[in-house]
Amino acid sequence: MNGDPWGEGVDATTYAQGRLPSRTYASASFPILRPNSADNGQPARFVYKVFDPEAETTAELEGEQWLVSESPAGRYQVKLLIAREAGNVRELWVQRVPAKGQGKVETRLNLRQPEAGRLVELLRTLECIPVDGEQTVRVDDSLVRELFANPESLARIYREDPSRLRQLISDDESARDVIALTHRRGQLQKFRRLLSDDAYFDAEVEQAPGKRREAVWQKFFEDNPWILGVPLTGQLLTSWSDQKLEQVVAGASVVSVGKRADALLRTSGRIKSMVFAEIKTHRTALLAASEYRSGCWPPSDELAGGVAQVQGTVHRAVNEIGERLQDVAPDGSDVPGGFTYMLKPRAFLVIGSLDQLLGQDGGHHRDRIRSFELYRRQLHEPEVVTFDELLARAEWHVTMAEGDVAPRET
Repeated sequence: MNGDPWGEGVDATTYAQGRLPSRTYASASFPILRPNSADNGQPARFVYKVFDPEAETTAELEGEQWLVSESPAGRYQVKLLIAREAGNVRELWVQRVPAKGQGKVETRLNLRQPEAGRLVELLRTLECIPVDGEQTVRVDDSLVRELFANPESLARIYREDPSRLRQLISDDESARDVIALTHRRGQLQKFRRLLSDDAYFDAEVEQAPGKRREAVWQKFFEDNPWILGVPLTGQLLTSWSDQKLEQVVAGASVVSVGKRADALLRTSGRIKSMVFAEIKTHRTALLAASEYRSGCWPPSDELAGGVAQVQGTVHRAVNEIGERLQDVAPDGSDVPGGFTYMLKPRAFLVIGSLDQLLGQDGGHHRDRIRSFELYRRQLHEPEVVTFDELLARAEWHVTMAEGDVAPRET
């Protein structure tokens, strides 16, 4: 420990004077000799960094004000001893390096463990301490060490003062983004469970208004309009109403009880257009129970009926509303320039699952697939989307938002 690993008999001052501020220097490794210490016999090395500040700043408290002044500076060197593993600082020196011919390196500060470790912890936590603050803050070093050693301890801090942490998060733009994406991931897990877990879906039906299966999906999309708003089309869709996706669009409707649309949406942009969506369930049959002719499977009554339902809803809405709909403020006045156009509006029917097109052993049933795809691709209105396709599109959207390399398959 008394020798310098850079070379026996070499003046440490000469080395300190010759080092470049743009470089960090590390000595060759050597076994540390510290009896009665866990470091004894372990590999260690010195790390050096020199600094050439143009001036030195001093701060003195006079009364209630700090007086800051500058004076000419020289070279300083920080020397650290690390042992056993990277980043484990066992001792630290802050040294004044004289100009050539003006003396030897002078140690101004020497910290051993545990003080050296506390200084390192301080430097690590500086990024977490905001510059602005109207109140003084005191944090125990033991708490800082606990957070670094066990991030789960943050849960205990949250329980002690949840409002403070909520405020910190609400003030952090990136944190809000993470929370939004985390919430959406959770909703996609629920979406997937509704599709794949029959017992879970049936339990949700029991809690739904009128115990209707469609009501389960209606409520889910009410809570998560982004699932319909992003994946259905290349344009961004938003709910026409902030309160409810389902709207009456003919009879006593959005313009003046009649025809209802399960989801009334509109495109975003300078010019907005109305978009209709009808929502069935993932269990709704896509094809009839038997072939009409060999290799030809007709659409199920539910699919054909859903198509007719959407077409009728859109037709009546266009006839009653006209080419465009004026946005109305809460006080009943017109919103300047707030129009939603109804020029051949797009419409969607969300129904069934592509799993229905598989064979008994889970393989592709080509006749069923062909019959279904040819039917829906010939439809001008509405566009037919299955629930599993909607889930896949929503997962792709969230995956891209998180910056993943590739979307997860469902």
